[in-house]
Amino acid sequence: MLPNTGKLAGCTLFITGASRGIGKAIALKAAKDGANIVVAAKTAEPHPTLPGTIYTAAEEIEAAGGKALPCVVNVREEEQIISAVEKAVKTFGGIDILVNNASAISLTGTLETATKKVNLMMDVNVRGTYLTSKACLPHLRKSKNPHILNLSPPMNLNPMWFKNHCAYTISKYGMSMCVLGMAEEFKGEVAVNALWPKTAIHTAAMDMLGGSGIEKQCRKTDILADAAYCILTKPKSFTGNFIIDEVLLREEGVKDFDIYAIAPGHPLIPDFFLDVETDTTAVKQEGYGGAEAFKEKTESVPAKPLGPVAETFKVIQGAMTEENVKSTQGIFQFELSGDSGGMWYIDLKTKGGSAGFGKPPVAADVVMSMSSADFVKMFTGKLKPTMAFMSGKLRIKGNMALAMKLEKMLTQLNSKL
Repeated sequence: MLPNTGKLAGCTLFITGASRGIGKAIALKAAKDGANIVVAAKTAEPHPTLPGTIYTAAEEIEAAGGKALPCVVNVREEEQIISAVEKAVKTFGGIDILVNNASAISLTGTLETATKKVNLMMDVNVRGTYLTSKACLPHLRKSKNPHILNLSPPMNLNPMWFKNHCAYTISKYGMSMCVLGMAEEFKGEVAVNALWPKTAIHTAAMDMLGGSGIEKQCRKTDILADAAYCILTKPKSFTGNFIIDEVLLREEGVKDFDIYAIAPGHPLIPDFFLDVETDTTAVKQEGYGGAEAFKEKTESVPAKPLGPVAETFKVIQGAMTEENVKSTQGIFQFELSGDSGGMWYIDLKTKGGSAGFGKPPVAADVVMSMSSADFVKMFTGKLKPTMAFMSGKLRIKGNMALAMKLEKMLTQLNSKL
């Protein structure tokens, strides 16, 4: 872990979404220096499924050595942002650092994303970041070493990152565009940077997306807290950067990354928007070009007597048990491209279960689209469904919670495949 230096002592940080997760982790790291933290988040009353409130976060911050000011702030409401900023300045005398961490996510395709979800992501991620920055900037300009840090990715224009969740990608890139524009607009006055994790981070949001057991493939929020601390203690001339947590910490001399792992030694899921070279896909980026700048090469799977997909379904059918059907209760439809492509299904709802070519006997609960080669890898344990989804190789429509049960079923079947 990166040691504290005391450089943030007496500094005031305004952190959105600081009642839990990454925002709270950054707050606690700064609190160890004796910083003042404005906990600007929505949760005032305990949430039925999510941990923490602005008040419990404030207690933890004060216990860690900082001073806390809990403020009810929904970043969709400009009046609430302005009111919290005024309260912060009145309480602590100014604002030195803004961390735009509040974010909304819906990993759904264009036709499956309800308008209210589109509005939520655009309002929280883009508009919220923009308006909170606007409200804090007059005070930041008076600080000796002011920083804005957005939790947003480098802008990777590979179409893969748009096709499965276009609205979410646009909203996160909107946060990154705020970094591009404001870093240039306030150069010499306020440092503006973006921070993004190399791997999935274990938060309440990740639990909802990935289901039980996903945490083993994630890192702790501590890695982002350490990286953020490192950025926020740099001079304001350090601006306009899109920083990946692990890359920065390696440059800072951190060598042991197992300390950040939930399950040291376990394979980690790469985060969204970062291209990962694998044996099946080689993605080449040429500057900031559009779709033509990316070429995808998919390896061919050698043909087998029945074809690898047909063989896989044959084994799945033979390995099915009443227990699989009982515990899963879902019908999965697969739309495969490439060799042995077409429509296939696995029925884990009807008595006895079934699997094969064509449409399922009744309407599917989950529709998955991917290449035949990746399908075979997924069902033989060489490619985890979560990894396939997050890297853009697998597209899912329908019941996401049910889709996550597939990984559990695969673990039971892998020994036979």
